[in-house]
Amino acid sequence: MPELPEVETVRRGLDPVMTGQRIEVAEVRRPDLRWPFPKSMAARLMGAQVTALRRRSKYILADLGTGETLIIHLGMSGRMLIDPGDGARAPGSFHHAAETPGKHDHVILDMSGGTRITFNDARRFGAMDLHPTATLDDHWLLSKLGPEPLGNVFSAPYLMGRFKDRHTPVKSALLDQRIVAGLGNIYVSEALWRAKIHPRRLAGKISAQRIATLVPAIRDVLTEAITAGGSSLRDYRQADGELGYFQHSFAVYDRADQPCRHPGCTGTILRIVQSGRSTFHCNMCQR
Repeated sequence: MPELPEVETVRRGLDPVMTGQRIEVAEVRRPDLRWPFPKSMAARLMGAQVTALRRRSKYILADLGTGETLIIHLGMSGRMLIDPGDGARAPGSFHHAAETPGKHDHVILDMSGGTRITFNDARRFGAMDLHPTATLDDHWLLSKLGPEPLGNVFSAPYLMGRFKDRHTPVKSALLDQRIVAGLGNIYVSEALWRAKIHPRRLAGKISAQRIATLVPAIRDVLTEAITAGGSSLRDYRQADGELGYFQHSFAVYDRADQPCRHPGCTGTILRIVQSGRSTFHCNMCQR
């Protein structure tokens, strides 16, 4: 599933072709994805101007001039495809044949600037919903989310308070979207390696000094991943069809049995399973 860097990368790709543009035509080609689409979704989108394109956790939020916000979740394999519609495409950019929607092209938005935006989702674990912008924070998908890891609220004192007396492994705690929003398996593994914290260490047993190291590690790995366009594993591509390339910078994720990259460390990267998910860590320097 795309994590925060991948979703932010897609948002940035969509922003110049959606923000300020009007949805001239909206085509909803099935009744549902992971959940049913909202009632009269195509009619509610048609003619609406996109006033802003934001991200909250792993959700893309398109604020509309109608007073509603389109909530987009990519799920496991969802992609937002861009077709400029004028034949002018950058070398290597994705070409989507606008006149022949594919089997997995479920929602199609034709923008006033001539661009076609297609929500393509082969596994159908993605989702779209419409909700009044003024009460968006009350939406059931968003209401319990913790602070953004790149925002000002997320800090060492905040994380120390949320970890206090918590008897769950730190990796599980960081994946809890109620504690911090948008983190997933890849970037938690990478951040814990940078902070030299073992993923099985109990969150409530981590010192303030080590948490003060963990918070910037989380920020840094996310920022670097966004700069790299995210990590392309399985289905993920950027909105222009290009692959992200942060996977080439992984220090631990998917590097089982390879040497640790911390200078001077003689450890080996191990794979363990936590709550059914693969976790990668160094058997020497992560304590």
